[in-house]
Amino acid sequence: MKVIVGLGNPGPRYRDTRHNVGFQTLEELASRHPIQREESRFDAIIAHLQVNHEKVFLLKPLTYMNLSGKAVRALVAYYKLDLQDIIVVYDDMDLPVGSVRLRPAGGTGGHRGMTSLVESLGSRDFARIRIGIGRPDHEAVDWVLGRFSPQEKPLIQKAVVRAADAAECWLAHGIDKAMNEYN
Repeated sequence: MKVIVGLGNPGPRYRDTRHNVGFQTLEELASRHPIQREESRFDAIIAHLQVNHEKVFLLKPLTYMNLSGKAVRALVAYYKLDLQDIIVVYDDMDLPVGSVRLRPAGGTGGHRGMTSLVESLGSRDFARIRIGIGRPDHEAVDWVLGRFSPQEKPLIQKAVVRAADAAECWLAHGIDKAMNEYN
C-alpha cells in the first residue's frame, strides 16, 4: 500500500491558489486511474486506486495547510504504514515557478504544512515532490493564497503533469529512479 499526499487548502476559495498545487497533482493522478472508492475519513478526502497492481491512497487533508500532519498521522497510524510508503506533493517558494524537484527526505524549508507533517509523524524521513511557485517581493501569505498569473498558468499546468508523472514513477520504481528521471 502506498500513499500520495497532496497538500492544499479545502474549498472553492483556495481552488487555484499557489498553495494548492499538491491538490491539483492528486486531481491529475485521479484523472489517469479509475477511483475504486472515495471517502471522507481522518480529516481528509481519500481516493482509493489500484496502480500497477498496488493499492494506492490519494490523500487530501481537510485540516487546512498548517495542520496537514494531523490527517496524515491518523492514516499512517490506522494502517500501520512505513514512512517509505508515503510521498508528499506541495508548493515551494524557493523553486522557480513551474519547476519540480524530488527528495527522499529532508527539512521543512519553513513550509508550515511540512512542519506539521514532520512534527506529527516524528520524522523527516519521507519522500516529497516540490513544485516551484516562486518567491514574492511582498507578503508570503498573500503570495501563497494568491492565484497564478496568465503567464505562469501554462508553467504550473506542465509542472502538475510532471509531478504526477514523477509520483507514478515513484510508485513503480521507487524514489531513486524517480529522482534520476525527474530532477
